[in-house]
Amino acid sequence: MRSEMKNRSVAYGTNALASSIVIVCRKRPEDAPVTTRRDFVRELRRTMGPALKTLQNSHIAPVDFAQAAIGPGMEVFSKYSQVLEANGQTMGVRAALELINDELDRHLSDQSDDFGRETRLCVDLYSQVGWDDLEYGQADVLARAKNGSIQALAEEGSATSGKGLVHLVRRENLPKELPKMSSEWLKTQTLVRELESGGIDACAKALAGFSVMDAEHARNLAYRLFSIADAHGWTKDANAYNSLVISWQDIALEADRYRDSGITQGTLDLA
Repeated sequence: MRSEMKNRSVAYGTNALASSIVIVCRKRPEDAPVTTRRDFVRELRRTMGPALKTLQNSHIAPVDFAQAAIGPGMEVFSKYSQVLEANGQTMGVRAALELINDELDRHLSDQSDDFGRETRLCVDLYSQVGWDDLEYGQADVLARAKNGSIQALAEEGSATSGKGLVHLVRRENLPKELPKMSSEWLKTQTLVRELESGGIDACAKALAGFSVMDAEHARNLAYRLFSIADAHGWTKDANAYNSLVISWQDIALEADRYRDSGITQGTLDLA
């Protein structure tokens, strides 16, 4: 539910909301069934994936995503009169919320399976050390686990390797033009960089050169990277990925306009 207007008046020294999340409560039937923890978890896994995807397609800000995920999760929990633990005790709300958060993490992790191996490796490196150095041996272990290689990352320009150390290339140091076969990681970091440096217009020019699938992967990766940055307390990065998602609709509309006119970031750079 979007309840705040972009042109709203805000008093000095007060905060304004960009969106509201509303929980709708309905009275549970008196004959509501009882279920077990195992069946509750099974139902969560079946229903939360589509619900979370709907939230992402609605461009819910990553900073609000965990809170929004409570809705579809608690919908499952609250329709039962009791959810019984393995020892026969009734599951409490706190335990249910922990399971809902587990499913949220699973959803974001499962989306990573749709990415190429270079992107999956970059996400692992980012999870380990962010933009800092990692010993080559440790990085190589991560690469082998993802069936990737540090050399492949170096060749596409997403990471550098030397003197026994590996680190991801920061957004501001990435090449202006993307390689033809660039990873989802590079595409996402490019969008964030363009948004930070040139605003929605510059970001839209970059997005105009992406396929529909590339664009969806970039947005989904922004959710994943926000969750990592937020967990590590990397506020600047978390804000950057959050900004990409909450600006997505405006960026996509501008990108469509550029596609219609035949203008993309690449054609502008060559002009």
